[in-house]
Amino acid sequence: MPLPDRLLVHMRRWYDKKIIANYFVEWQGAGVKSVKNGFARAVEVAKLDLSDGNVTPHTLRHTAATWLMQLGTAPWEAAGYLGMSVKVLIDTYGHHHPDYMKEASGAITRKKETTKRLVGAQAAKPAVRTRSIRAI
Repeated sequence: MPLPDRLLVHMRRWYDKKIIANYFVEWQGAGVKSVKNGFARAVEVAKLDLSDGNVTPHTLRHTAATWLMQLGTAPWEAAGYLGMSVKVLIDTYGHHHPDYMKEASGAITRKKETTKRLVGAQAAKPAVRTRSIRAI
C-alpha cells in the first residue's frame, strides 16, 4: 500500500534520528505486538471520550473513508486504498463526496429545454425520408 508522502517524510526522519529502527510500528525500540493493546493505550493517553462506545483502529478506517470522499477522491482509488469494494464505499460513504446529488440539485431548478422550430431555408432536412400522412 502506498504511504502518504507526508507520513513517509516523518518516518524517514524518525529513522534518521533513531526513533524507529526495525519495525513499521515501534514502542521503545521493540515492534508493537498487539495493535489492540497499543491502540487502547494511545486512546487512554489521548484521553478520548469513550462514553459513546469504543474507539478502535476500525474507527480510523471510517474517518479515512469519510475524508477521502469529502476531498473528492475517485471512488475506485479510495476503495482500493481502504481495502474495500467500490460498492461498499459508495453505499456507506458516498454521501460525503462533493459530487453527491450535484447533478440532481442542479437539474431540479433548470428550465426545461425547448426545441425551436426553424422556418424556410434554416429548417433541417430529416435524416430519413418519410412520407406525409396524407400520402398514405
